[in-house]
Amino acid sequence: MSFTQADQAYMARAIELAQQGRFTTTPNPNVGCVIVKNGEIVGEGFHLRAGEPHAEVHALRQAQARARGATAYVTLEPCSHYGRTPPCAKGLIEAGVSKVIAAMVDPNPEVAGRGLAMLNEAGIETAFGLLEQQARALNKGFLKRMEQGRPYVICKLAASLDGKTALGNGESKWITGPAARRDVQLGRAQSCAILTGADTVLVDDARLNVRAEELTDIERPVEQWRQPVRVIIDSQNRLHPELALFKIPSPVVILRSDLDNQHNWPHFVEQIKVNTRAGRIDLQAALNTLAERNINQIWLEAGATLSGAMHQQGLIDEYLIYLAPKIIGTDGRDLFNSAALSSMSQITELQFTEVTSIGTDIRITAHKQQGK
Repeated sequence: MSFTQADQAYMARAIELAQQGRFTTTPNPNVGCVIVKNGEIVGEGFHLRAGEPHAEVHALRQAQARARGATAYVTLEPCSHYGRTPPCAKGLIEAGVSKVIAAMVDPNPEVAGRGLAMLNEAGIETAFGLLEQQARALNKGFLKRMEQGRPYVICKLAASLDGKTALGNGESKWITGPAARRDVQLGRAQSCAILTGADTVLVDDARLNVRAEELTDIERPVEQWRQPVRVIIDSQNRLHPELALFKIPSPVVILRSDLDNQHNWPHFVEQIKVNTRAGRIDLQAALNTLAERNINQIWLEAGATLSGAMHQQGLIDEYLIYLAPKIIGTDGRDLFNSAALSSMSQITELQFTEVTSIGTDIRITAHKQQGK
């Protein structure tokens, strides 16, 4: 069916609502819902946290009896199965809505068109595809996991204008300014997990958490957000419980080639044995393991070795590069450690999808070119 400008405006509002759950919904997707009757919004809502009511439930509660005969705009197909909450499709049917427009079909195998089919069988008109690309952008990680069985990986990099991440001696605090560092905290907070290697943890004594003190201007209290799972690749069993990482009681997953039983690890630490390849953790297997634990989106914040390996194996979906107006020089450390190339045909071609100023720095978002 064709959509009107009014339809687009209502779905745009639903997408705006869905964005309010981006720090809290994982492993569930971000979803917004707007209910309209006679040209008036009578109910709206968004999904906040797994196990709590979905967007449609909040919107229906607000609309109450006015939902009968109304149109519901939802950023993702209403669910059709009983999970931690009842099916939203059933709730819409019982409320008596006359039409449901979804931005996209839910790729979750437990839904996958069944929600729209349930609505159709109840005599409710349905449509999908309205602002689908914007809706997909809301849930890059969820969609990647559902459609391809692995998380969406964002590689965060910070460098000088000449592409150096640190001095030759390893010193790197701070290449970028406060605004960029705050932006990194927002990126961490929207991801399900932060991935790094043992070297980064040991050299920096890194905590790898979302630092509330850098986000005091955020409207919703940061303390209510969930901390991302901190995932460390430690194939040589070099980590120990005295590190700052383990002083913060939020989940840590250590990926190892062999489990370490010599230390008394805190209760929030999980060790997972992952297959190795050429003496190193198999990174594809590691991502598959994290996907099985409902990790949708990974924030890769690592040194040149791990970032380079992920890049070479084609496991990075998005490159987020913060460039500072500084020159470090030839002795500085590079963004990636990777094999030397002998031909221009071997290079990875990226496409800049966004370039924006962040304080005194520039943030570049890049993706692989389609088909490359």
